[in-house]
This record gives sequence, C-alpha cells and structure tokens, in this order.
Amino acid sequence: MSGYSVSTSEKDLAKFALAIQAVLNGRSNAAGKVTLSPGAASTVVKADNCAAQCSVLMFPASAHAAAELAAGGCYVAAVGKQQFTIAHANNALADRTFYWVALG
Repeated sequence: MSGYSVSTSEKDLAKFALAIQAVLNGRSNAAGKVTLSPGAASTVVKADNCAAQCSVLMFPASAHAAAELAAGGCYVAAVGKQQFTIAHANNALADRTFYWVALG
C-alpha cells in the first residue's frame, strides 16, 4: 500500500494535504509484499525507501511462509540502499509470501 509522494518543489497545498491524509490513513511507501524465490537460498527485495540503517520486519502472508519463519532459517540477511536480502531454505515452494515494512 503506497502513499502519495509530494515533490520538494511542490507549491499546491492541496497535494500536501493529500499526502498527510494518506499517512494518517495508514499508507506508506516503506512497505510491500514479497514471495521468496523458489530454488534459491535468498531473495533480494527492491525497496526504494530502504537504507542500510533500516529495520526490516516481515510478516507471513501464507501458511508456507509461516512454516518457513517458524523453521528458523528465514531472516533478513542484509539491508542496503534501496534493497534488502532475505535468507531462506532452498526449495521448490512458490507460495512463501510475506508482507514487509522497512523503518528507519
């Protein structure tokens, strides 16, 4: 769920009001959804607002994602500029889907 982005050169106050309303309604450009790559031991997630100091939180959106997390081998392995990497089991499951948010 993405928020409304306002340019730093914007002069229209209504656009700023829309952006503030979107934030108050729970919209954010720092969140998304990812499905872990089948047949790989990691998945790189593109996240425009991500930076090295961000904390990335993941929430399972499917039963296989919950099982992957419970197994203990699924974690955020690296966080960098506009991306983060999730380490996980290398298997053929194609429905290990997570919601994520990058804060910081």
